[in-house]
Amino acid sequence: MRDPIVESVREARAEHAKKFNYNLHEICEDLRSKQKGCGHEVVSLPPKRITKATGS
Repeated sequence: MRDPIVESVREARAEHAKKFNYNLHEICEDLRSKQKGCGHEVVSLPPKRITKATGS
């Protein structure tokens, strides 16, 4: 059973990627520019350090 919302999101994502010839750098630049212009506060968090678990 296919979810129509998921299908719609996938279709929109594919159309957006096609506009930029599937160039990930250009896709990200476009999304960042849209993010800056949306008017919402953008929050950037520092990366979390992953620590190795110690085995017993």
